[in-house]
Amino acid sequence: MTTIRDVAKAAGVAPSTVSRVLSGSSRISPATQERVRAAVAKLNYYPNAIARSLAGRATHTIGIVIARPAQQALANPFFPELMRGVGTCLQGRNYNLLLSMTGSPAEERTACMRMVHHRQVDGVILTSSRTHDRLIDELMAEEFPFVLVGRADDQLPVNWVNNDNAAVGAMAVEHLISRGHRRIGLIAGPPDLTVTIDRRRGFEETLARAGLPLTPKHQVNGAFTKEGGYRGMGQLLSQPEPPTAVFCTDDAMAVGALMALKERDLVRQVAVVGVNDDPLTALIDPSLTTVRIPVFELGNTAAQILVDQLRGVVQGPRQVILPSQLVVRESTNWTLA
Repeated sequence: MTTIRDVAKAAGVAPSTVSRVLSGSSRISPATQERVRAAVAKLNYYPNAIARSLAGRATHTIGIVIARPAQQALANPFFPELMRGVGTCLQGRNYNLLLSMTGSPAEERTACMRMVHHRQVDGVILTSSRTHDRLIDELMAEEFPFVLVGRADDQLPVNWVNNDNAAVGAMAVEHLISRGHRRIGLIAGPPDLTVTIDRRRGFEETLARAGLPLTPKHQVNGAFTKEGGYRGMGQLLSQPEPPTAVFCTDDAMAVGALMALKERDLVRQVAVVGVNDDPLTALIDPSLTTVRIPVFELGNTAAQILVDQLRGVVQGPRQVILPSQLVVRESTNWTLA
């Protein structure tokens, strides 16, 4: 049976390029499109042949892949809430859920492709979106059904569900500017994740629109954990002129940042904004200003898209952006004099 990988080899391109051509992308040069279409005709290739051949051997199981160690992933309320959304959709639709948690992108790729090659699942939900993601390329080459929670890099023609993370960053910074802050810092996640790239972009573009300086020493990266936020805030406070406000790209990081401020008795002197609106952020002292992400809906929508794909309800890539909302609480409830 001819696969997309066979077509790519015959045309001298990557499997993802074949997928783009077949989806009608205008980003591929006419010459490359002609080579791909010639290879398709010569090999008598039919898209989604593998997916159709697997339909009669369904496992009625969906895989969900989290590229973080279990201790870290389950300590962050984002992932349990995301899984609650996925599970709620799958419950009653005759699908089981197989969870895989790994410590690195390489382990994530190995674990996910093991699910695929061993026919353990009918489709997978990926929870991390990064630049130049080899796992997405491999799933596309296998023509295996999957949905990404996040934005696919380079406009790949794949199913995904996301929130507008550039708008999230802009929302947070606009709020801090409205409180009178001019030295605004950033504690961001790992730099290869598209969520970090997009939220940083919103941060930087909003500062530029306001005519405020972009200070590299006021931007740090760390893990999406309390420890990451704690260390990041320590780095920012060590600067000769530390920021008076800090945007943390995750609530767990923001909680760690507040812990560092409390140790130095600076809670009412440095404003903090997080992202997600985890349930406990309204109960801590001070309560956390945050940008609410519809995490349950992200998981629920991703599962719906994947089930629809498996049942043949929809054809072609489906991409959904869900809205976010600023929630103002005590951690920014003061105006810079």
